[in-house]
Amino acid sequence: MHRVVITGMGVKSPAGSTVQDAFSTVLSGKSTAVHLPELLDAGVPVTFGCPVSGFAPQEYFPPHRLRHLDRPTRLAVAAAVDAWADAGLDGPLTEPGERARGGTYVGTGGAHIAHTAELGTLPRERLPVASVPMIMPNATAARISIRHGLQGPCLTFACACASGSVALGEAMTAIRYGRIDRALAGGVEAMLTPFAVAAFARISALSRRGDAPHEASRPFDRDRDGFVMAEGAAFLVLERADLAEARGARIYGELAGYAAGADAGHIVQPLEDGEVAARTMRAALEDARMAPGDIGHVNAHATATFHNDRAEARAIASCFPAGSPPVTATKGVTGHLMGSGGAVEAVFALLSARAGLVPPTANFTGGPDAEPIDVVHGAPRRIPTAPVLSNSFGFGGHDATLVLVPAES
Repeated sequence: MHRVVITGMGVKSPAGSTVQDAFSTVLSGKSTAVHLPELLDAGVPVTFGCPVSGFAPQEYFPPHRLRHLDRPTRLAVAAAVDAWADAGLDGPLTEPGERARGGTYVGTGGAHIAHTAELGTLPRERLPVASVPMIMPNATAARISIRHGLQGPCLTFACACASGSVALGEAMTAIRYGRIDRALAGGVEAMLTPFAVAAFARISALSRRGDAPHEASRPFDRDRDGFVMAEGAAFLVLERADLAEARGARIYGELAGYAAGADAGHIVQPLEDGEVAARTMRAALEDARMAPGDIGHVNAHATATFHNDRAEARAIASCFPAGSPPVTATKGVTGHLMGSGGAVEAVFALLSARAGLVPPTANFTGGPDAEPIDVVHGAPRRIPTAPVLSNSFGFGGHDATLVLVPAES
């Protein structure tokens, strides 16, 4: 089996549209939630969210191309372009062998739903010519593969809020077993529209703290009342370690472990005991050939919903019976990035592990459900450089865990 390393990263997120800007914002522990004019004008029950900050699509696409791309595809392709450049790869692959052994792996919970709903309000004779290419679930993966000349597997994973982590894990598996040599893998979501926000509000998933949006996302906190919806994308370049080293690539670290599972319980609520999530975490550690004591910190899924956070705290406590490592929940800053969350948080987790600095969990003041774990809050915490475990859980009972190992500096 081949080791799989990370040589490039790109992010478009509420915390920032470069990797370093986003990580700096996460370290600040300050929420990015704001009221959004389109939600206020629509009169939906929740009028705030975490939009992407600092994104200029015209820097990535000519005007004629922009007309044919919906927002999630713009965000995803741009994040992938940044990751590709960050990996030191110049332009699309041109050698037939390299093209055939490069893959595209995209996770999304439902990025094109919002645009589909918008198109559904138009008279049939006014539908744009590019309607079908814009709403195809596989459209984003196809655009990325075309842009970079990747002719290997071009796959889209829809595992709700675990989608980004699943895309990374499946890309790692393909490289590990020699099916491909390199992949652009990550996740995207962009559903900050009246239709999607109203739908999630209808099932009481969203926080209703409209008087203080910046205090609304409260992972693990006693006063949490739902998540804050966010949009964003993150992509990573994964490569066979020996090939990356041979070309002199800068290596951020290794994607060393991955596991996925299913609660097989409720369609929107996790199992209360968190045992399937804990089993998935243990399986990812086993895949990485590590023990719980090897982990320096945990980047939790922690959406700030009542049932999710309680179940995840129990899962972490079960996975680490000798005591919880430091735990951070970056959704307090970014909001819930849905299907892109696992990919964005993989970036934050690896950067934190490299820096030996765990970001604080925004808006956390304590609570009984958090007592079994060590939630970092108030300020970043300095820790020794060590592997990190990153969790992603989604509606439908999807569980996914990644183990990332920072490169020696």
